Amino acid sequence: MSITVNLYYTGENGNARKFAEEMKLSGTVDAIRDEEGNERYKYFFSMDDSETVLLIDRWKDQDALDFHHKSEMMKMIAELRKKYKLRLRTERYINDKP
Repeated sequence: MSITVNLYYTGENGNARKFAEEMKLSGTVDAIRDEEGNERYKYFFSMDDSETVLLIDRWKDQDALDFHHKSEMMKMIAELRKKYKLRLRTERYINDKP
């Protein structure tokens, strides 16, 4: 069972994109991709909404996602969201097919 979470980061003055760029440049994106159970961690930029960035984040199972949510990286991500004054909206999908 894999779990996919779509995270929509929205800000002003290009801050959502700056957030994603800092995540990449700081090595945080690569560190998350290297976590056990991570199957996808990829940012997308909308042609229709330049102030929103979509992150598609997929995990092997709930245990892997829970471990990630308890990691030190989550504190850093929360601080970056605060730094860039971003709002967050999420959607969660569970693939229950083997």
